[in-house]
Amino acid sequence: MVERVTERTDGVTAERVTETGGSTVVVERSGGGGGLIIGLVLLIAVVIGAVYLFNQNNRENAKTDAVTQAAKDVGGAAKDVGDAAQDAAKKIQ
Repeated sequence: MVERVTERTDGVTAERVTETGGSTVVVERSGGGGGLIIGLVLLIAVVIGAVYLFNQNNRENAKTDAVTQAAKDVGGAAKDVGDAAQDAAKKIQ
């Protein structure tokens, strides 16, 4: 039985081919796993971006609510001043 082993590498992926007999070929390939690491980094970046945007939206809603409440308070104060002015004008007459 004759066995022939051929090994090749391109720096990232290693390949080993073993031929035994006349028709059996075994191919083993292994990679560096760089694609997996890049995928994980991208996933983490997307999650961080989503959390940031969600928090930004919550801050904007809080600002909008505060401005709305302040406008209501100013409107109520203006109404009170108007009522007081009318009362004062009635007393003068």
